[in-house]
Amino acid sequence: MSNTSFKPTLGLLDATMIVAGSMIGSGIFIVSADIVRNVGSAGWLIAVWVLTGFMTLTASLSYGELSGMFPKAGGQYVYLKQAYNPLIGFLYGWSFFAVIQTGTIAAVGVAFSKFTAYLIPQVSEDLVLFSIGSLKISPAQILSIITIIILTYINTKGVKSGKLIQNIFTLTKLLSLFGLIVFGFFAFNRNVWNSNWTNAWSLHHLAKNGDTASYTFAAALGAIAAAMVGSIFSSDAWNNVTFIAGEIKKPQRNIGLSLFLGTLIVTIIYVAANFVYTGVLPLQQIASAEKDRVAVVASHEIFGSEGTIVIALMIMISTFGCNNGLILAGARVYYTMAKDGLFFKKTAELNNKAVPEFALWIQCFVASALCLSGKYGDLLDMVSFIVVIFYVLTIVGIFILRKKMPNAERPYKAFGYPLLPLTYIFMGIAFCILLVIYKTNYTKWGLLITLIGIPLYYLAVANKKKE
Repeated sequence: MSNTSFKPTLGLLDATMIVAGSMIGSGIFIVSADIVRNVGSAGWLIAVWVLTGFMTLTASLSYGELSGMFPKAGGQYVYLKQAYNPLIGFLYGWSFFAVIQTGTIAAVGVAFSKFTAYLIPQVSEDLVLFSIGSLKISPAQILSIITIIILTYINTKGVKSGKLIQNIFTLTKLLSLFGLIVFGFFAFNRNVWNSNWTNAWSLHHLAKNGDTASYTFAAALGAIAAAMVGSIFSSDAWNNVTFIAGEIKKPQRNIGLSLFLGTLIVTIIYVAANFVYTGVLPLQQIASAEKDRVAVVASHEIFGSEGTIVIALMIMISTFGCNNGLILAGARVYYTMAKDGLFFKKTAELNNKAVPEFALWIQCFVASALCLSGKYGDLLDMVSFIVVIFYVLTIVGIFILRKKMPNAERPYKAFGYPLLPLTYIFMGIAFCILLVIYKTNYTKWGLLITLIGIPLYYLAVANKKKE
């Protein structure tokens, strides 16, 4: 027997843990290496994280208004449908299914394997288990798929199972990151710090071998955008809590508040962690960290050789917990689309635990297929570009809805309106344009996948009319 509606069982703490837990995955432990290679200096490394934090906080404060207006499952899909039309909502939902959520789940799964391989070399991404034509499958890819399947199965057993894992794993990683930062400040090396911050605002390319190259003005903007791909990916998924609004107690209050608290906590932690990196590691060492595992190298300096094992375990916990939040929340979007007749019919059904089981399994299938690409960086580029496009459209939607529905109930209004939302829109558009120019390959694939949604939408509408 299946349930017909979601049960509100999640409180403010649970919602905040979903925001923070979905944000903190693998990025903060890895992407600073690529950022340093792009910007070449400590000041710009911190600036990239501060800029990203500002964008994330601004967007989350703006989403508070939308979540109060539409406190129902589906989140961003619902906001876009209401602000624009069902096609725009569908294009988001389709992109979410094909690239955004499934690509993020795959990237975090690959990162889990990457750090497991640090402790168990037999699951390394450098080994080949078997080949399918030109596609080489590594133990790391198989492990990432296994973790996604396990977490999907747990989440089919009810939201309480997913909630328990989310709270335990998120609190563990928050405390662990806090510990790394505190001990990191005690381990500051004054010579390293002074060296890193002497020419803190010299923007240039820094190769793994130490070679540097200066930028023209236009190329410098491109380098900053390329650097922000990693930090934006690391700060993404904060909006996942809006997808499960139907399962949150007092959603008008708790969703907006959890968005603000979760993004603020994570932003502070991310900036502090990068200050620690620049206080214990020379920039060259950050840029050339093996497989970009900056946190492992930093923990060796802070705790000694045993510390690298601790940090690898901590990152495994972090990525496992992050994927739980992503898997739990993502399926609710496909459920809401199916309720609108725009997705597989079976996706609109809840099982006897009041969760969309079929939606969870099809999400699992697509994410597992993307794991086979094994390309963490490529998935980052593809996901970050599409994500920011839809964030911009959603925040523009606040302005549209203020005109379209002036008398609608707004328990919470966007902070700093209209200045802060406009600032985000400008920054988001600039970021996407620079990515199109300087990281064309995967941005074009992400855009193509999104546009494929147009004929799929009209096909879905035609099928709906036949019924």
